[in-house]
Amino acid sequence: MSSQVTARPRIVIVGGGAGGLELATKLGRALGRRGKADITLIDCNRTHIWKPLLHEVAAGTLDVNDDELDYLAQAHGHHFRFVLGRMEGLHRHEKLIDLAAIVNERGEEIIPARTHPYDLLVIAVGSICNDFGIPGVVAHCLFLDTTVQAEQFQNRLLEAYTRAHVHGGVKEPGELDIAIVGGGATGIELSAQLFQATRLLSAYGLDNVKPQDIHIHLIEASPHLLPDLPDRLSGATAEQLQRLGIDLRLGERVVEVTPEGLKTSTGLFIPARIKVWAAGIKAPDFLKATDLETNRINQLLVRQSLQTTRDDDVFAIGDCAACPWPEKNSTVPPRAQSAHQQADLVLANIKHKLGGEPLRDYRYRDYGSLVSLGKFSTVGNLMGNLLGSVMIEGAIARLVYLSLYKMHQLALFGPFRVGLLMIARFFGSRLRPKIKLH
Repeated sequence: MSSQVTARPRIVIVGGGAGGLELATKLGRALGRRGKADITLIDCNRTHIWKPLLHEVAAGTLDVNDDELDYLAQAHGHHFRFVLGRMEGLHRHEKLIDLAAIVNERGEEIIPARTHPYDLLVIAVGSICNDFGIPGVVAHCLFLDTTVQAEQFQNRLLEAYTRAHVHGGVKEPGELDIAIVGGGATGIELSAQLFQATRLLSAYGLDNVKPQDIHIHLIEASPHLLPDLPDRLSGATAEQLQRLGIDLRLGERVVEVTPEGLKTSTGLFIPARIKVWAAGIKAPDFLKATDLETNRINQLLVRQSLQTTRDDDVFAIGDCAACPWPEKNSTVPPRAQSAHQQADLVLANIKHKLGGEPLRDYRYRDYGSLVSLGKFSTVGNLMGNLLGSVMIEGAIARLVYLSLYKMHQLALFGPFRVGLLMIARFFGSRLRPKIKLH
């Protein structure tokens, strides 16, 4: 399906993650500022935080208030409009999206269910954890898809730690044990941050609980960590985690989760009161109910132009898009660098479409992968045209990892404001505790 857009086209981006927010900001600068289009960003949250930082929020080593961005303020400064809402349906022939009612924590309706019109639509709703239908996961595990979930985890950790401290230490098996399911970047980075957090909590006076009283288990169904990445990177990561005392359980597939712990296919039971599920992703379920084409994990199928296969006026980017990667005979991996690149391509293609020009094809450029182990190390591989794949570790890898976030900030704020933010964070980090204690 395709149609003519109006003289002042309504461009709607649903999802304010890395790709969606960068696209809204750049469209606002390029078209909204000059009155060439009405740009609207829709998201179910009021603030944005870069998703790769959520493991630090969960561990308490990052206060979300220091790094979150207010959508309304960003919209005001960059010539687009922000609408609070959660997409739950699409009427593409009428060019309308359904937005669910917004309710507060008491269940009171703040904004009723409604529809929102568009001429061009970009769906960038990201991904959520995939529980694979395993019994007990939804009931007994925490997830790290949103800021709210990350803060819930941190509160659970503080509550458990404080309870044990007041009672003079750990009294029951697994009382303070933490089980993380999923040996990808999220699980690995969270386990390293938690190792650091537990030692900081003892240093700040909760010393009836000793660091050795807490066991962090990392469970992965594959025989290797980071199964999609080179073996050398997987091995270096496993070695570093073992040095930190993380209990690695590789080749163990979780088949059931109970309030007391996890059961695996080999009959192993791992006791843990706090359990985190980070084993795979899927796109939000409402996408499969649209008449757009989706795959088995609800991702929207798109062509190389990033237009959906059934509608030229609907684009999809980021984790919710199944974009072809012809060189690998697969789809583009769900990474922040993918969303960043796709936002740039859709920006160009929207301009071309409005100008009646041919659209460009997206070609994923793999710049490698990096995994942060907190202050202890960073490991990864960089991809380059001259040297191929180069493995890096330590301080250099850490600097490259931090630069990825700075690239995101530069796309949103520009160099001057990013410089000010770096200065503010430098001095602020010396005034605040090293871990969030409330």
